[in-house]
Amino acid sequence: MDDLIGTQAPRRRLYTPVDAVEELERTVPGLVGHRRSGPVDINWAMVEADLGVGLPDDYKLLCELFPAFVLGDFLLLGGPQPGTEAAWVRGTREELEIVAEWCADADLAAPLQPYPAAGGLLPWAASNEGDIFLWETGPTASREWTVAVASRNGGWWRYTGGAVQFVADLFSGALEPWGLPSVHPEVSWVMR
Repeated sequence: MDDLIGTQAPRRRLYTPVDAVEELERTVPGLVGHRRSGPVDINWAMVEADLGVGLPDDYKLLCELFPAFVLGDFLLLGGPQPGTEAAWVRGTREELEIVAEWCADADLAAPLQPYPAAGGLLPWAASNEGDIFLWETGPTASREWTVAVASRNGGWWRYTGGAVQFVADLFSGALEPWGLPSVHPEVSWVMR
C-alpha cells in the first residue's frame, strides 16, 4: 500500500519567489487581503543554522508576507514568525520524528529517509487530515528541491516544482490531488 503513486510536474516551474507567491495569490484571491504591508524580519540565519540547511526562498517570502493561514479548511501553511524562530525549529524537529517513523514503517520500493539524510524529507506543511507535505532536500540548491506528499492513506507522490507553486497548482486544479480531498481555493483561517 505504501507505494509511489507517481510524479506530477508544473507546466513551467516558477523559480522566482515573487512569481510563486503571486501565482498563489491569483489562485486564492482572498489571500491578498491578508498580506502584510511589507515583509516581516524573520531570523532566517538562526533558523537555517539550527536546521543545518538553507530553506527555499519562495517559502521564506511566503512566511515574511503572510501570517500562518489555512486554505480550504485543509492545508495549514505557516513558518517561523519574528520571535518564534526557535520554537518553530523545535516543532520541525518534532515533525521530523514523525517523518522518521513514517519512513521506517513504509514498505516502499525506493526507501525514503528524513532530513538530515542526503535527499531526506523535511516537512513544510500539513493538512488537518494527517497528510504531510515535505521537501525532498538534496545536494542541489534549495530552489531546486521538489515536493513529496505523504498522504494519510499511506500513498505518497512527488511534484517537481517548489512548495508555494505546489500549493497554487493544488488549489487551482492544475494538479491531480492523488490521495487528497478536493479543496476549495479559499482562506478559512488566519493567525491574528
